[in-house]
Amino acid sequence: MRLTVIGCSGSYPGPESAASCYLVEAEHQGRTWRILLDLGNGALGTLQRYADPLAIDAVLLSHLHADHCLDLCGYHVLRRYHPDGPQPRIPVWGPAGTGERMARAYDLPPEPGMTEEFDFRELGEPIRLGPFEITAVQVEHPVTAYALRVAAAGRTLVYSGDTAVCEPLVEIARDADLFLAEASFRDADDNPPDIHLTGGEAGRTAAEAGARRLLLTHVPPWHDPEVALAEAGKTYDGPVALASTGLVVEV
Repeated sequence: MRLTVIGCSGSYPGPESAASCYLVEAEHQGRTWRILLDLGNGALGTLQRYADPLAIDAVLLSHLHADHCLDLCGYHVLRRYHPDGPQPRIPVWGPAGTGERMARAYDLPPEPGMTEEFDFRELGEPIRLGPFEITAVQVEHPVTAYALRVAAAGRTLVYSGDTAVCEPLVEIARDADLFLAEASFRDADDNPPDIHLTGGEAGRTAAEAGARRLLLTHVPPWHDPEVALAEAGKTYDGPVALASTGLVVEV
């Protein structure tokens, strides 16, 4: 299983990165399967450097804040009006109401909205898609939000989505080969509760879960990612690194 970071900027696109989007690939039955974890604003453009957008098998949206889902609007246009003709529907998993929310975002009528391009499904039950086994748990955020655990070929990737410290996050990250965790806040600041992790909290969660590697992401452009890295290194003694656009990690 291979992870490519498409966008890792927190809350809005930064000068070096689009907002949240992660390409996960694995070989199965003679071909490469590809899924996207989130498709935040600016990510669809960057995605085209690393994969054909028409070769994506599914999209999973951790939650419906713009920096995690808004480029589904452009993806709808790409699949609907491509010169090769309308493309087959692909599944899009997200919180309840994702289809209606995305239709409003692009000022479409609720029916059909984007349902001719996307088969909207609600996160909750375990998902089996090609080589991928995917589980989702609800985590702590001001809107309904999920952390996602993706397993393939005996390896596991866990993506925190956006979350504050919570027990479900520790449990879903248990023994992960790679824990892709947000680090939006700084330990030294007076942060609002129940929204995001600091670097130190991401590291502590990884340590409690026994994750084998930690990759920090979703650092807003107004913060220095190196601060998040240093914070995580104080609470987690395993390998830790910073996500960046184009980074490829073999899980």
